[in-house]
Amino acid sequence: MIRADVIIVGGGPAGAACARRLRQGGVDCLILDQAEFPRIKLCAGWITPETLRDLDLTPDEYPHSLTCFKSFQVSLWGVRFTAPTRQYAIRRVEFDAWLLQRAGAAVRQHTVKTVAPAEGGYEVDGEYFGKYLVGAGGTRCPVCRALFQPAAPRAPASLIAAMEEEFAYAYTDDRCWLWFFDNGLPGYGWYVPKAGGTVNVGIGGKSEALKSGEALTHHWQRLVDKLDRLGLVRGHTYKPLGHSYYLRQRAPALRRDNAFLVGDAAGLATLDMGEGIRPAVESGRLAAEAILHDAAYSVDSIPKYSLPSLIWPGRENPAT
Repeated sequence: MIRADVIIVGGGPAGAACARRLRQGGVDCLILDQAEFPRIKLCAGWITPETLRDLDLTPDEYPHSLTCFKSFQVSLWGVRFTAPTRQYAIRRVEFDAWLLQRAGAAVRQHTVKTVAPAEGGYEVDGEYFGKYLVGAGGTRCPVCRALFQPAAPRAPASLIAAMEEEFAYAYTDDRCWLWFFDNGLPGYGWYVPKAGGTVNVGIGGKSEALKSGEALTHHWQRLVDKLDRLGLVRGHTYKPLGHSYYLRQRAPALRRDNAFLVGDAAGLATLDMGEGIRPAVESGRLAAEAILHDAAYSVDSIPKYSLPSLIWPGRENPAT
């Protein structure tokens, strides 16, 4: 049996942020992730100045590709305008691997199948034991499934279905485009050009509304047609992938005894933009602080909305 003070299931931004803070506090932790890093992660990859601050990071210190946007090209129900902002775009294949390495924790590639309480802590697959357990494994986190969902199932109305692709492309338009509620889509689409000749395009919408309306694949084809019509992407053979995540829910149970949920495993994406990286980083740090100081764990300080920080970049936005 391999033992650690804290077992963290998931090595993405939430798990890495939690591990880094724990290691700073002198706590032994072990990260388990089914993937070998660097790994492909579906995500538009935009981060706010507040996210960089939470990571104790400046743009100049980040060693990989980082694109700064000073405005967004926005379409809201077909009405187009330019929104001033200050945001950044990263490539998750680079960003996540760098955060995990910087955390300084032991990492093992392992697909978690079973999680169970044991005397004095938790066992994972009969191979790993920790006094504390942190679920940072995304929407389908095994810690959430085993210890949290039976008592508190997630609200289906909060589930977002998405399709996207990131690919090399010699783009000529270096602006970020966002389309909200376009052609009946119950969500938004995006075009995000990134440093190094990479583009991320995608759509996301509420799963329940998509089931009762047009399928996500129909909206994807509309996005492809729009990208071609606007001259943003032409001549590309698309191979999109699908994924899902939960928007912020009301008073979710995120701690049970010494088990915690963070990031997408906790369903913390912002209600307006589906921003997940900042809530992941902040919740990981908060869980670590609760462990370090034997304190309560709450995500009330994490903003529920992204738009205030988009409109007033660099300023704190309220949690409610």
